[in-house]
Amino acid sequence: MNRLAAESSPYLRQHADNPVDWQPWGEAAFAEARERGVPLLLSVGYSTCHWCHVMAHESFEDTATASYMNEHFVNVKVDREERPDVDAVYMAATQAMTGQGGWPMTVFLTPDAEPFYAGTYFPPRDGQGMPSFMRVMTSVVNAWTGDREKIVANAQALSAHVRDASQPRPAAGDLPADFLERGVANLRRVSDAVRGGFGGAPKFPAPTTLDFLLTRPEGRSMALHTLRQMGSGGIYDQLGGGFHRYSVDAEWRVPHFEKMLYDNAQLVRTLLRAYQVSGDAEFARLARDTLAYLEREMLHPDGGFFSAQDADTGGVEGLTFTWIPEEVRAVLGDGEDATLALQHLGITDGGNFLDPHRPEYGRRSVPFVAQSVAELAALHGDSEERIGMRLEGLKNRLHAARQAREQPGTDDKVLTSWNGLALAAFADAARVLQEPHYLEIARRNADFIRAELRLPDGTLRHTWGGGQAKVEGLLEDHALYALGLVALFQAGGDTAHLEWARELWDIVRRDFWNEDAGVFMASGGRAETLLTRQAPGFDSAVLSDNAAAALLALWMDRYFAVADAEQLARRTVQSFQADMLAASGGFGGLWQAAAFLAAPHSEVAIIGTPEERQTLEVVAAEFSLPFTALAFTEAGGDLPVLQDRPGGGLGYVCRNRACELPTLDAAVFRRQLEGLAN
Repeated sequence: MNRLAAESSPYLRQHADNPVDWQPWGEAAFAEARERGVPLLLSVGYSTCHWCHVMAHESFEDTATASYMNEHFVNVKVDREERPDVDAVYMAATQAMTGQGGWPMTVFLTPDAEPFYAGTYFPPRDGQGMPSFMRVMTSVVNAWTGDREKIVANAQALSAHVRDASQPRPAAGDLPADFLERGVANLRRVSDAVRGGFGGAPKFPAPTTLDFLLTRPEGRSMALHTLRQMGSGGIYDQLGGGFHRYSVDAEWRVPHFEKMLYDNAQLVRTLLRAYQVSGDAEFARLARDTLAYLEREMLHPDGGFFSAQDADTGGVEGLTFTWIPEEVRAVLGDGEDATLALQHLGITDGGNFLDPHRPEYGRRSVPFVAQSVAELAALHGDSEERIGMRLEGLKNRLHAARQAREQPGTDDKVLTSWNGLALAAFADAARVLQEPHYLEIARRNADFIRAELRLPDGTLRHTWGGGQAKVEGLLEDHALYALGLVALFQAGGDTAHLEWARELWDIVRRDFWNEDAGVFMASGGRAETLLTRQAPGFDSAVLSDNAAAALLALWMDRYFAVADAEQLARRTVQSFQADMLAASGGFGGLWQAAAFLAAPHSEVAIIGTPEERQTLEVVAAEFSLPFTALAFTEAGGDLPVLQDRPGGGLGYVCRNRACELPTLDAAVFRRQLEGLAN
C-alpha cells in the first residue's frame, strides 16, 4: 500500500499514485524490513528535479517494475529538502561507492539502515554504459538472497567508512597572514575572464563566493563581471525576473529551468552589494525584478516563502519559458515591435534549446540579451532611452502572454532555513533601496515563522506545509534564520528581532557545537539519530551550516559581546582552512567568515525616530558595510552600540572602539562612512 497521500511534502505526494508501495522515512519502514527479511530501497529526490520526474515516469509508474519493487523491497521515498540530514548521510555513501552523486539518488539499505549499493538515475533499459533499473534490482536481490552475510559485512564496512569520513578534523592552527589574498588568487585562477563565473560548463551562480569577492577590492571585478554576464544571459528570466538553477553552457545562455528560493534570495543580496560597490543601477534593477518574482510567485498569503518551481511544464523541460518567433509575433504583431523584441532577446528560427526527451516540440529559444539597448539604438537610429522604454513595454506584454500558458508546478512547502535567506534578501532590499514595502514583507515573514515553526522552548521546526510543521530543526534552520533576523534588525531597527537572533544563537551554541572537533554539527539536539552526523563547510548551493553558524557567532560578538562567540567562529574557519585553500570556490561562506574575522570591529548607529533617522539612513544605504554592526533604531535599550548615546537622528561611526564625533550633517556622515568603507 502506498502511504504518501497524507504527507505534507509535495514531492512525496507526487508519488502517492505510483503503483509502488512507497512509505515515508521512519521506523515503521525499518521494522517492516526486519520482519520481512528484505532490504530497503531508498529513493531520494525533490519536486523540481527533472531527472527525478524522468525516472518516476519510466520506472515508478510502470506496473511491472513496481510489482518487483513491492515483492523484494521495502520502498522508502525521501524529499531531500524536507530531510537534508538523511540526504547528506546517504549522499556521502553514494559518493564513496560511485565517486559521484546527484538526484534522483537510489540507495539499497539493510534493515539496520546501513547502505550496501547505490547510484543515481537508472534507465528502464540497458544503454549508454548504464545498467537498467530492473537489472540493478535483480542483482541486488540475488546478492541479498545468495550471500547476505557478505552484503551485511560490506554494509557495515561502508557505514564505518562514512562515519570516519564525516568526522571533522581538528583545527590546523592559526590562519596564515595572507590567507584571504590566497583565496582570491585561487579564485582568479579558475575564473572565466571572458564569460564570467568559474570553470566551464555547467556553470552555477555561486552567490556565496561572489559575496566574498565583493568584500575584497582585488576581487570585485570578477564578481561584477560575472553578475553582468548572468544578468544578460538565459539563466536570468528576462521576462519574469528571477534566476534559474544553473546554466548548462559556459555562456549562461541555456539554463536548467527550475527556480529555487535559495538561489534567488542569495542572489538578491549579492546584487544589492554589487550595486553598492559599483553604483551600477542595473544591479538594483535585477534585484528589484527578482524580488518582484519572489513576491508574485513564491510568497504564501500568510508570509512564508515556497521552496521551488519545477523545470518542466507538462513533462516538457522549459516549455513555459521558451519561444519561437511565431509566438512572439502572435503577441506583438508582424511589425517593428516584434522585430525589436526578437533582436533583443535572441529568439530565432534555429533556436538554442531542444528537450531531448520531447524532440517533437522542436528547437525553441531561451530569451537572453542578444543585442543590448545601446546596440539596438545604434542599429535603429533611435535614442537609448526610447529603445529601453519600448523594450520594457514589449517584454511586459510577452510576460503577460507567457503567464497565460500552463505554468510549472510550485513546491509549496516552507523551509525555515531557506526562509531565513529570503528574510535577509527582503530586509537588505528595504535598507539598501529604501523601500518600506520590502520591510513589510520581511516583518510578515518573521511573524509567520514565529507563529508556525517556533516551538515553546525556542527551537525551530524545519518544514511547514498544509498547516503542519514537522521535522526537528537542524543547524541550518537556526543559523540561517538568525542571520535573516540580524538583517531585519539592520533594516527595521526593532531590537526584538536581534534578541530573537541571540536566542537562536544560544540554541546553535548548545545543540550543535562540537567542542572536541572545533566545528558545528549539522544535526543535534532532539533531531533523529542517523548513521552519522555531518559537519558541512562546503557551500554547495546554499551557505554551508558551518559558515552560517560562524557568521552568526561574529554578529553576536559585534552586537552583544557574547562570550567566546568570536573564538568559536575562528576555530571553525581554522578547521576548514586546508579545504578552503584546496577548493576555494566551494567555501565562499567560510571565506566571508574569514574576512569578517580580519575586519576591524566597526559599528554605525543612527539613533532616533524613523523620521529623525531618515536623512542619514539614505546616506548609509550607499555604502557596502558587510562586517559592520548597523543599528538604526530608537534611543535606549541594552545593546552596547546604543548605550549612553542620545537620539534625535544623530549618526555615530566607530572603528575598533574609537568613534568619530556624532553628527546630524549628511555630508559629514558620508565622509565618515567613506573612511570606514575604505
